[in-house]
Amino acid sequence: MNFLDQLRAAERQNASLLCVGLDPEPSRFAAGMRGDASKIFDFCAAIVDATADLVIAFKPQIAYFAAHRAEGQLERLIAHIRATAPNVPVILDAKRGDIGSTAEQYAIEAFERYGADAVTLSPFMGFDSVAPYLKYHGKGAFLLCRTSNPGGDDFQSQRLSSVEGAPLLYEHIARLAQGPWNLNGQLGLVVGATYPAEIERVRALAPTVPLLIPGVGAQGGDALATVRAGWRGTADATSAPIVVNSSRAILYVSATDDFAAAARREAVKTRDLLQAARAAAIEG
Repeated sequence: MNFLDQLRAAERQNASLLCVGLDPEPSRFAAGMRGDASKIFDFCAAIVDATADLVIAFKPQIAYFAAHRAEGQLERLIAHIRATAPNVPVILDAKRGDIGSTAEQYAIEAFERYGADAVTLSPFMGFDSVAPYLKYHGKGAFLLCRTSNPGGDDFQSQRLSSVEGAPLLYEHIARLAQGPWNLNGQLGLVVGATYPAEIERVRALAPTVPLLIPGVGAQGGDALATVRAGWRGTADATSAPIVVNSSRAILYVSATDDFAAAARREAVKTRDLLQAARAAAIEG
């Protein structure tokens, strides 16, 4: 089963478009763990156990682990996800963007060391920065396209030339991901939930690739507008999956010992909101 099939299967099994981002900040842990970086695995594993039947994917952000010398805990966490939720894909949020032998090492890190199903990449250095990951058949790679941060306009919304009607940079990336770069159907795109009009534009240019959509929750993205702009399919089948990520709004909804149960309640609420939007999209 390739990554795209994994997403569709997880969406069906858990009736979900929700991805829970695993961004552990020890300073925000529940009282018994607060400030203790050695508890990163325990915190994240509790979140996984509480939400495994509610998600289309989990997305650990590597910097939150590396900053605390917790890469070993990340390895344990992904192994735990495999055991607890074997049908839920893992997206390693690393945003790598190098070329050549360095990119090959980053691909080994993502897919062999950590065992992720997909990874996030920056395409700024061109196809050379993407190709090493595509050698891992069945794995996925999400290219940064139209990100949720305001500073994304500095580059992503710039036209490629002064010729009237020339594409914006993010539009060019979307076309490449849908077309010549997507050699084995492995590519997806990262498009922020804070820009639903751009999600719709990316979907028009890349009608079949999966979209990873951060920004719902703490960053203020509109879940209903996000699904209507990006998800495509029928009641029976999804043709173009979306993976709608929420991290802090779920992880840190409670700072007490019931944090995992509280995270589950918030995940249920977000999952159901996304499913309602999906139903509305099907009805037109």
